[in-house]
Amino acid sequence: MSSLVKEDLKKKLFKPLSQRLYEFIEIEFSTQDRYYLCVSVTKSNEVKIIMVKHWRLGLDEKYEIAKNWSLNDLEMIDGKEADADNPFFDLHFKKVYSLEAYSCASKYSFARTVNKLNHAYLKKDLQIVNFDVTYINDDSIWSSNNKDCLVLMRVCFYAPISCACHFCPLPY
Repeated sequence: MSSLVKEDLKKKLFKPLSQRLYEFIEIEFSTQDRYYLCVSVTKSNEVKIIMVKHWRLGLDEKYEIAKNWSLNDLEMIDGKEADADNPFFDLHFKKVYSLEAYSCASKYSFARTVNKLNHAYLKKDLQIVNFDVTYINDDSIWSSNNKDCLVLMRVCFYAPISCACHFCPLPY
């Protein structure tokens, strides 16, 4: 489903704006409409953070830009609690925007993408606080293009493949 929404967003909103959509997450913003927080790059290599309102009109999907910021203006991303599985985070521009992602995983996916694009295009001192940095940095073993595998990788890394002791039921 999310890949269909991403393709639709690319086609109907970002391609006409001459921007490449890198990441989008669903955020809880309104009870009536859906909202997405998107990260894109313009032809002039400016990184944008865009809040998009999504609604249906009959059978047609409609998208409208609700807020538009430059990554250059972002001072900090505050994940609220690094040790808790919570979807809340703040974006600090001149004003602080408190947001709720659809899930904790999508919050981390957003922060990872912003961090990666910041290093690629701006190389500015962007503060990303109250996140487990193991899951944010691209040079981490846990970072992956396939974000769905992060938890599975961690479980498999620590799970014993076999055991040579005579006390446990695992094969050796």
